[in-house]
Amino acid sequence: MEMFRGFLFISIAMILFSLNLSNVEGRIHYHKKQKKGSPVEPPTYAPSPDDPVSQSPSYPPPVSQSPSYPPPVSQSPNDPPAVPSNPSDPGNTTSEDCVFDVMAFGAVGDGCTDDSAAFAAAWKEACAVESGVVWAPSNLTFLITSTIFSGPCKPGLVFQVDGVLMPPNGPDNWPKTDSKKQWLVFYRLDDMTLTGSGTIEGNGDQWWELPCKPHRGPNGSTKPGPCDSPAMIRFFMSSNLVVSGLRIQNSPMFHMKFDGCEGVLIEKLSISSPKLSPNTDGIHIENTKSVGIYDSVIANGDDCISIGPGCSNVNIEGVTCGPSHGISIGSLGVHNSQACVSNVTVRNAIIKNSDNGVRIKTWQGGAGSVTGISFENVQMDNVRNCVIIDQYYCSTKACQNETSGVYVTDVSYKNIKGTYDVRNPPIHFACSDTVPCTNITMSEVELLPEEGELVDDPFCWNAYGIQETVTIPPIDCLQDGGPEAIGESGTYGCY
Repeated sequence: MEMFRGFLFISIAMILFSLNLSNVEGRIHYHKKQKKGSPVEPPTYAPSPDDPVSQSPSYPPPVSQSPSYPPPVSQSPNDPPAVPSNPSDPGNTTSEDCVFDVMAFGAVGDGCTDDSAAFAAAWKEACAVESGVVWAPSNLTFLITSTIFSGPCKPGLVFQVDGVLMPPNGPDNWPKTDSKKQWLVFYRLDDMTLTGSGTIEGNGDQWWELPCKPHRGPNGSTKPGPCDSPAMIRFFMSSNLVVSGLRIQNSPMFHMKFDGCEGVLIEKLSISSPKLSPNTDGIHIENTKSVGIYDSVIANGDDCISIGPGCSNVNIEGVTCGPSHGISIGSLGVHNSQACVSNVTVRNAIIKNSDNGVRIKTWQGGAGSVTGISFENVQMDNVRNCVIIDQYYCSTKACQNETSGVYVTDVSYKNIKGTYDVRNPPIHFACSDTVPCTNITMSEVELLPEEGELVDDPFCWNAYGIQETVTIPPIDCLQDGGPEAIGESGTYGCY
């Protein structure tokens, strides 16, 4: 009996010990390492302008991060390469030693003192280390003159604006030695991010009133004289770029310009300037490849997004545009130049209270081609010229007819719906006499007048294509098949 009791006691003890282990194991939690760029608590550090130059605060500022997964990329009909997502490596953690607070380099942040030297010094230090962060803290306003932030730099460089950056106020206060064509320039960089929760303010109102600007002279004319106005943010000859999260507003001219770049991700931006501010394109790209523009709101006095010559594999999705001049490819072929644009997709966009909707515009006398263009799921709200191809584009009234033109082909419009401003027909295809537009596809296009009941007939000239579904208004002027011949000048140099 004693032996049996001993055995029973040992058995119960073993069972209880096993259950206890099971309970302990069930309480284990696994914590993922913090990703590079993940938000962390900002410092309470608030240095005064008199603080000596020192390292960054003991805690790094929050660094905005785009999704760790690539956003969906629409493929154009010719299946271009996917637009790159954020090129930064999410596997590394941000080190506090790599955060360079501009206040520690002598910035004042009062909106009056020139802080350019402090930003240049912080940039130099951050450029020299991997995953360096130039940080402009919140609740401060930094005045910066025209500055070039150049590379090459170590990979993973972040320029984080949580406060306000602004240029000198107007042409009269612009330093005489500074370029009046550009303000903040990022040059020869690879794997760089411009981000933050702050504002980049352009102080553009005095530039817009220059008499040389469109319709600023007597009776709606313009006057001669100096007209240079700075583009607000320019990326030049750079690759693997991310711009996200910022508010960018009131630029003297283009808000953002990308020239000679490859691999660009733009997302979650707010870009704004008044409806009548001249030449204030929201995002302009030229000679730039593999671009994704996502989930942004743009309201301005010119094109929301303008795509110039030399661009390919451009994906635009989730953009709200207006008031504005719409989303434009062009103008192309100015001064008899060659222009090549291919594989552009605009999807899931809203365009409202704008002079144009989705537009392709070329000058007469140009060469090259526009091909592989897709406009899909675009909502129009009170838009003039909702769907327009204009191969007779001219910024003055003195343009003469030319025999050559940029060849426009393989353009698809699918699920384009909404209302149009009755001052212009909702569909306008004005194609070159010698280089007609070909292979235009219309599907589920329904455009009704914003006011009144009369539906305007579309306008077509030398345009060829098909209607896959009934179009409202009917586009009977679109010619079936294709032309017998296409002028040679329309295809030179584009592959």
